[in-house]
Amino acid sequence: MSVVNFRAYANPRTVPTLVLLDLQQEYISPPRALALEGAPSALEHCRAALDHARACGFPVAFLRWIDNAPFFNPNSRFARWIEGFEPHGCDMIFERNRPSCYAAREFAEFMGKSGQPFVIAGFAGETACLSTAIDAFHRGHSFTFLADASASHQLDNSDAEGAHRAVTDIMRLYGEVLDTRSWINATQLAQVRASND
Repeated sequence: MSVVNFRAYANPRTVPTLVLLDLQQEYISPPRALALEGAPSALEHCRAALDHARACGFPVAFLRWIDNAPFFNPNSRFARWIEGFEPHGCDMIFERNRPSCYAAREFAEFMGKSGQPFVIAGFAGETACLSTAIDAFHRGHSFTFLADASASHQLDNSDAEGAHRAVTDIMRLYGEVLDTRSWINATQLAQVRASND
């Protein structure tokens, strides 16, 4: 049984939107070039964040990369959602063909008008997550990056794990960085405090 926090209706700008980036087959299908070695662990944390957001009634936005190219081609199965991460009827879905979520005009409009903080999880850390964070910062939008609910590709001078550590450090320049369990605990505590006020 979930408890509805009526105070959120008085100040809906305090309710975060969970933004799940590119949870698509392309990232979990070796030997495809974009398959991520850190995807299984990141997906476990994405699942925990998604379950928590739905249990709390937080808005959830799914973004996916769609392009007429060898990767993320809409006619390929690799552009499809990862099984178990398909949007529900009440979730928002945005599509774009560039890394930042803000490349989806509707997403940019939603975030600009809602004033809500949002939580970033998904793929890939060094592209979609990082570019979204920088765009959010320049627009004055608050976000939290769930570092363990994301994974990055290796870079020229870093393996995938090292690249993701670097991405996480850079993210701290633009917004908040937490692990998934800390975010869940913090939002649960905030709900308890709000219900006791």
